[in-house]
Amino acid sequence: MIENTKIKVDKLNLYIGKQHILKDINIEIPENKLTVILGPSGCGKTTLLKCMNRLTDLYHDVKIDGSIIIDNEDILHTKTDVTEIRKKMGLLSQRPFPLPMNIYNNVAYGLKISGRRNKKALDARVENYLKQVNLWDEVHDRLREPASKLSIGQQQRLCLARGLAVDPEIILADEPTSALDPISSETIERKFEELKQQYTIVMVTHILRQARRIADYVVFMYMGEVIEQGPAKEFFENPKMDRTKAYLQGAFN
Repeated sequence: MIENTKIKVDKLNLYIGKQHILKDINIEIPENKLTVILGPSGCGKTTLLKCMNRLTDLYHDVKIDGSIIIDNEDILHTKTDVTEIRKKMGLLSQRPFPLPMNIYNNVAYGLKISGRRNKKALDARVENYLKQVNLWDEVHDRLREPASKLSIGQQQRLCLARGLAVDPEIILADEPTSALDPISSETIERKFEELKQQYTIVMVTHILRQARRIADYVVFMYMGEVIEQGPAKEFFENPKMDRTKAYLQGAFN
């Protein structure tokens, strides 16, 4: 039992057509920790992540049952508008998708649609969030340039700044370093280490080395099922399930 649970997934099943993608998922995600959802490609990691901010609503022919409790609210069965649910979560994808506008407006966009219009306040917040992701020093004199001119590593940090700017409680990250060079990957990992003091971070990866470096808590999935979960030290040093042991020994990936 986790002392401070931020997200609780209970008896979650997801079907796309007749295909059973997620099979009776039961997990707890601790608050203000970095939880890694680990497992081989195609095991359902990304689909589980998308359930947490209802992006699965966009899938065709989806059937989903069970519950996902965030702050005592079942987000799968609620009258709360899905936009409000998603505001609680910043999302970082495998490849960065900056908006087709300049660097400044990429960060200011979310602030503006939530009603913040004061130019001085916007300037201060844009600077604050670019500093949070260690990007300000690199772009402060280029804010009116298109975001597409940034390197991929810089674009990923910009997308993180954009996500943080709307004051989320949770950061969902889907293989956020898979398209990055080693230095940019290390920058994102270090930033996550800092951000977990303020946010609950849930990160999908299939890279064992990365999970060992940064995870506080691990959920291991295989073929749409959760095989094992627990604190990272315990998971890596004393795995309980044979399939987990085989995975950690490199028997499959």
